Amino acid sequence: MESPPSDAIPAACPGMGSEQAGKSSTCYGCPNQSACASGTAAGPDLDKVAIAEKLGAVGQVVLVMANKGGCGKSTVAAQLAYQLAADDSQEVGYLDVDLTGPSGPHLFSVADEEVHQAQTGWQPVSARDNLAVMSIGFMLPSRDDAIAWRGVRKTGLIKQFLRDVDWGEHLDWLIVDCPPGTSDEHITVAQYLGGLPNVSVLLVTTPQEMALLDVRKQVNFCHKAHLRVLGVVENMSVFVCPCCGHREQVFAPTTGGAQAMSAQLHVPLLGAIPLDPALMRACESGTALKDSASPAYGAVRALTARLQAAVAGGASLNGYGAP
Repeated sequence: MESPPSDAIPAACPGMGSEQAGKSSTCYGCPNQSACASGTAAGPDLDKVAIAEKLGAVGQVVLVMANKGGCGKSTVAAQLAYQLAADDSQEVGYLDVDLTGPSGPHLFSVADEEVHQAQTGWQPVSARDNLAVMSIGFMLPSRDDAIAWRGVRKTGLIKQFLRDVDWGEHLDWLIVDCPPGTSDEHITVAQYLGGLPNVSVLLVTTPQEMALLDVRKQVNFCHKAHLRVLGVVENMSVFVCPCCGHREQVFAPTTGGAQAMSAQLHVPLLGAIPLDPALMRACESGTALKDSASPAYGAVRALTARLQAAVAGGASLNGYGAP
């Protein structure tokens, strides 16, 4: 029986000859878990090969994750895509794998568009000349339809998104908007993208400990899944009064906020985005934040620049993001 590749073997792997093969807690997230549990040989995964070939040709793939829902992960992901696409020389893709809460169509003001199938694969929706969007939201009969799928079906669609979307001849950036948690969707993404040198993670949090507790779990997941963490962004970090400029911490960082957590986990803090009505209005209208007087505008631009710098120097980073 062929052994799985060494980089796919979890720590303390029980071995394929063990009664605990594929069943032990250490098998969590391993791409060979099903094969080991069934006692069958883990042959080459042709889908994984195809996905690695397709997305390996992308300049950078950035997974935007937040273990806690409501942190503004999709807002950060969309505005990051807009900022990257502001450079006309860059081709940017936005892949929405939040299947039960797809926000991409609304955030890019393309909710009425449809995805078409061509010989080269699914054609993503064009939000602008150099920015394309793919989401299950384009495939629903109405915007109010709920996705009530079990894990296998969700896993299958995400695999199709990774394998079959035709992003064009060249793509510089692929921003992947992941759902909250560390469940089926994340395991699937990690299984097919973990370990690729051009794949990294941006974590989104808010300052309060309730959110930070879950971010620590997400960092641990990324480490186990061989996903490189570029850094953390603290969203809704502070409210800046648009009239007088007074700064108020709406979500008090009782344990030091993202800055203290980043230092503890050796994960870079790439930015802090304030609560800002202008950012909310941009998301509601499905446009890029363009108000240069907005406190969030400068914060998003700074985050984009730091992300680009972190990617450029990311070869020396380990799974946690520390040198």
